[in-house]
Amino acid sequence: MQIFTKSKHIILSYVVITLGLMLYTFGWSAFMLPMKIVGGGVSGMSAILYYAVGIHIPIGVLNFVFNAILVAIGFKLLGSKFGANTIYGIIMSSLCFILWQQVLHVDTWFDVEHFGVFMCAVLGGFCCGAGIGLSFIMGGNSGGTDIIALIVCKYHNVSPGRVIMLIDVVIIGCSFFVSHRLDNVVCGYVVMVTMTYVLDMVLDGNKQSYQIMVFSLKNQEIGEAVTREVGRGATLLDAEGCYTKQQQKVLLMMVHRTDKQHVLQIIHRLDENAFVSVSKAQGVYGKNFEKLKL
Repeated sequence: MQIFTKSKHIILSYVVITLGLMLYTFGWSAFMLPMKIVGGGVSGMSAILYYAVGIHIPIGVLNFVFNAILVAIGFKLLGSKFGANTIYGIIMSSLCFILWQQVLHVDTWFDVEHFGVFMCAVLGGFCCGAGIGLSFIMGGNSGGTDIIALIVCKYHNVSPGRVIMLIDVVIIGCSFFVSHRLDNVVCGYVVMVTMTYVLDMVLDGNKQSYQIMVFSLKNQEIGEAVTREVGRGATLLDAEGCYTKQQQKVLLMMVHRTDKQHVLQIIHRLDENAFVSVSKAQGVYGKNFEKLKL
């Protein structure tokens, strides 16, 4: 029974990864490539070469070739740090490009000229962000410039995220030499921003948690009310005022996005003069929250 459950989870993971990669490549094929908008990553490099050469080599083929080269270099310099999901993502994203472009001809489905270049950039960025987000949730990815980032970070003390962002900025900037249109370059950066925002929303939107700190003489009552009505734990911390030297209790709570408003209503109901600090938490792991994964 346990083996069956594990197999079912693996199959579901690859189904979601595949759907995510299909949505990602759909955004490129339906909205961005017909308007010659270049985004970041290996797909952006493939798009630049696709428009730069006289013979149009399919984006799917170029995507696979670039990723295969990067994986080979990665194996040489980093060792075997690439799992089955990375290899699967590279192959599947390349096949999806071919499916949308050479088989289904998705570029004929919409009148992108009527949409305009900016709208296509937003729609393309949205599809790419949502698709990659779905893939990331199940541990998948499409390979790409993250391999370059890992190589750079091995030899230099820099953030991988900063390296990836810099690579994407350079790739999009280079698209000017292909289209010779500044508005297409600007829309490429619109794609990057939209994709990043949607990706964060997909990954963290439903998981967003808040840290709430309450300074009140009624913290004991507030904590009990939150535990009773919301079902969230609360912790009382010993504190001392720097100026008054007065001993007091500080109430600390971690709550989900959907619980935040209810908790604030309880605080206002019991002590409308309470001093309250609310901040987004980068991640909350443990009981009743996300499971910590390494």
